[in-house]
This record gives sequence, structure tokens and C-alpha cells, in this order.
Amino acid sequence: MFEDEHCYIPEDKRGLFDSLPKEYSHLYLAIEGKLAAVICIEDPLREEAADVIASLKKAGLTKVVMMTGDSERTAAAIAKRVGVDEYYSEVLPEDKAAFIEKERAKGRKVIMIGDGINDSPALSAADVGIAISDGAEIAREIADITIGADDLYQILTLKSLSDGLMKRISGNYRLIVSFNSLLIALGVFGVIQPTTSALFHNTSTLLIGLRSMQNLLPEHI
Repeated sequence: MFEDEHCYIPEDKRGLFDSLPKEYSHLYLAIEGKLAAVICIEDPLREEAADVIASLKKAGLTKVVMMTGDSERTAAAIAKRVGVDEYYSEVLPEDKAAFIEKERAKGRKVIMIGDGINDSPALSAADVGIAISDGAEIAREIADITIGADDLYQILTLKSLSDGLMKRISGNYRLIVSFNSLLIALGVFGVIQPTTSALFHNTSTLLIGLRSMQNLLPEHI
């Protein structure tokens, strides 16, 4: 409006223009080169966004980045409210994907959370792409994981589920290797018979399988 079309703001409206809320997107209406109106469009911030980001940092995520096609003014206001480490404004879909590729080249594991068509290239480029259930269909198809509930707290549940699963896999692996090594040693030195060793091995496999069927998450989650 101002750079390309060379429109101007009436002097008596300059104060009003400067006081426009920064967290809104602005559409300008000009008549004969003079700014006549500004339409403020609000894209409401999810109430849980700031809390979820703070919780993710506590859970071990080292860097939280917001990337948006919104203006610098709007992006700065939202980034300050939610507490991200970095933010980028006025980015194109390919810019998001390029940023992720750059971070991965540095050896980082990247999780991308998005719900729009413009997020699809980035969801595909990330190590893990997470889509929101009410987002664009193409985003849900490309993403590795789709959160069923329209609630960002489900990302924390997903993190807890992932951590619990990896902990269980690691524990089962150590237990199986240790127990089977013990059975082999006892068999080699003639302490137990092969049939007894096989019985212990099959029994331990059954017990570990039953243990692995237990709920990974606390009941209150």
C-alpha cells in the first residue's frame, strides 16, 4: 500500500494509525492515494499455546521456533506472548522447508507442527511432522502424526508417550540381553539343562511381553 502504491496517511489520522493493535493483521483501504480505512483481522491465539511451549521446553526441547506468513509486526507481538526462542515473519512455504533442512544439516532433530496447506513442505521435510486434526487435509496426509483432538496439550501427551515407549524398549532390551546371557553361561558350565534354559527363556519372553502391554501413561493424562 505505502511502498508500491505510494499511498499516504492523513496527518490527522497518524496517531490513530500508530495505535492500531499489533497482534492483528491489517488490510488497508485507500481512496485516490489516501488511506481511508484499516480493517483489523484477528487470528485468535490458542489459549493453551504459551503453556504448551513452556512445558515442551521443560520436557527437553531446546529450541522452539515460530514461522508465519504474517507481517513482522503481528509475528513479533505473538512471539512475545507465547515465549518462543526465535520467530520468522512473512515466510513462504519453501522458506519453512529450507529452514528445517538447514537445522537438520546442523545435526538437530526437527519436529514440525502445522495445520495449513502452506505447512505441507515443512511437514514433509521434518524428522517428525505433526498435523492438527482440524487442519488442511493435505497437511494431515503428509504428516507422520495427526493429533485427533483440537487441543495443543495433546502434544505434551505425545511427548510423554514417546519418552515412555523409548524407556520401555531400552529397559526390555537390557533385561533380555542380560537374562539370556545368564542362561547361556549357566548352560555352558553345565549348571542347567538345555530344556530348563529353554523353559526359562520362553517364560521370560512371555512375562516381558505381558509387562509391555501395560499402559505407558499415568492414568490422569
